[in-house]
This record gives sequence, structure tokens and C-alpha cells, in this order.
Amino acid sequence: MNTPIKHIILIFSVIVLFSACDSGRVFDQYYEIPKNGWHKDSVFNFEVPVEDSIHNHNFYIQIRNETNYPFSNVWLFVDVIYPDGEAVQDTIEVVLAEPSGKWLGKGFGGIKTRQAIYKRDVQFSIPGDLIISIRHGMREELLHGIHDVGFRVEKNIN
Repeated sequence: MNTPIKHIILIFSVIVLFSACDSGRVFDQYYEIPKNGWHKDSVFNFEVPVEDSIHNHNFYIQIRNETNYPFSNVWLFVDVIYPDGEAVQDTIEVVLAEPSGKWLGKGFGGIKTRQAIYKRDVQFSIPGDLIISIRHGMREELLHGIHDVGFRVEKNIN
């Protein structure tokens, strides 16, 4: 086999290997924000099927912001309804940039992805559906520069 083909096979194998390393993921979903901005009344709902009531889980809020986003953070109103019916409301801040202006998210070009821990070591008492609702809590009626909002649940495997 000639060398270029060996390199292609090696690169493909590495990509497959790294994509299989996300074994703790239970749920990972994004919603794209409309091009005209994120209206303060616009709510994104995530429905997470919960099957594992044995292991602990970590919850993450994921924000993809454009590098022209005019703020260093975003405030969010988060409502959670657990499978057992318990409801929790939170106001959280996701810091997107350092005081120097350097973006904290990962990515190339004009979009950065920031994954922020929301809750650690959550154990579900029963299987069912976890419902998460997220809306922004910024002062602007129409928030520009946020590209996507996401929610992720991982098994806390320690």
C-alpha cells in the first residue's frame, strides 16, 4: 500500500477513535438562534429521556457565540422539571470572555463554543423525562451575537 493511502487510513482511524470517546454522553442538543436575534420571550425546551437512576449525572449549558457578541457574559433563566415532578428555577451567568476580552469558548473563526457546568452529581430518583427550558435574561429585548444554545447531560463516571 502506498504512503498517501496509509496516511488517509491513519487519519480516518484517529477520527473514529476520538469520536467514540464520548461514552459518558446521555444527551446533547442545540437550538440555533434566529438570524434576527434571540428575543427575550423566546424559550428553548429540551426533553431529556432519563433511563439511568443509578449513576450521578452532570448538566451543562452550551453557548455558541459569535466573536462580535457585544458582552462578556450571558444571563439565563433555566427551568428544570425532574422525572419525579420536582421543579427548579435558576438564574445563571455563563461567562463567555475573560476581562481582557479573550473568548473562553473553543472554536476557530467567528464562532466560539462555551460549555459551562450547570449542575454536578445529579441522581434521578426515577426514570422518565427531564424537561429543561432556557431563555436569556439580558436587558436587551432582542439579543444579537448568540448563535446557538444547547444542553448536555453526561454520566459522572468516576
